[in-house]
Amino acid sequence: MDLGLKDRTYVLTGATRGLGNATAGELVADGAKAVITGRTEESVRKAAAALGPDALGVAADNADPATPDRVIAAARDHFGRFDGILISVGGPPAGTTADVTDDQWRRAVDTIFLGAIHLARTAAAALTEGGVIAFVLSASVHEPIPGLTVSNALRPGLAGFAKSLSAELGPRGIRVVGLLPHRIDTDRVRELDALSDDPQRTRRHHTAQIPLGRYGTPAEFGKAAAFLLSPAASYLTGIMLPVDGGAHHGF
Repeated sequence: MDLGLKDRTYVLTGATRGLGNATAGELVADGAKAVITGRTEESVRKAAAALGPDALGVAADNADPATPDRVIAAARDHFGRFDGILISVGGPPAGTTADVTDDQWRRAVDTIFLGAIHLARTAAAALTEGGVIAFVLSASVHEPIPGLTVSNALRPGLAGFAKSLSAELGPRGIRVVGLLPHRIDTDRVRELDALSDDPQRTRRHHTAQIPLGRYGTPAEFGKAAAFLLSPAASYLTGIMLPVDGGAHHGF
């Protein structure tokens, strides 16, 4: 199936590793160009080099108000166009309501919530018909995850924002979608499992809740994200797609 990605250019934030990086790899493999961001010059340089000449690395912080304009300008200056954005950030701090400090809340709101909104609003103004804005959220959009209070609070809010934005941008032919990963075998998920007294038992417990009987791979998430970003998904907007091996029990 031709996804129609050849020569299209996407910005992917937080994409030096994990789900964003896996998505960038799938996009580039199918003929697209990728501008990936991360917090340090070294990390984006290495990640972009591994993806090849169709990738550009830009050191940027989602919480910086200058970031949205800068990364979109980088896409246009380097590759000549801007077709969409995948907005992803590192996972918020784990902890219960009593564990998370005010400073951690402020940083998470600035980076995960307001940073994502600023990126989406700037992208919306820069995109034309056929453009797409995608959010990497979490299974916590549908059901709170024990020990991830910050994610439980912020991810559903971003899903609501994305749904509102999809209705506003639909008349312009711009799509807005969300992806809801659960137990994908990334460094982040392994770190969360390691917070327990017995990481292997914790992994077995989570695996038992997944109908497909295993954690997903980053590449499996990347393929789903690449499809939603592509013209092949041209009639999909305002949706939240669980990428979870069937772990979400609702329809």
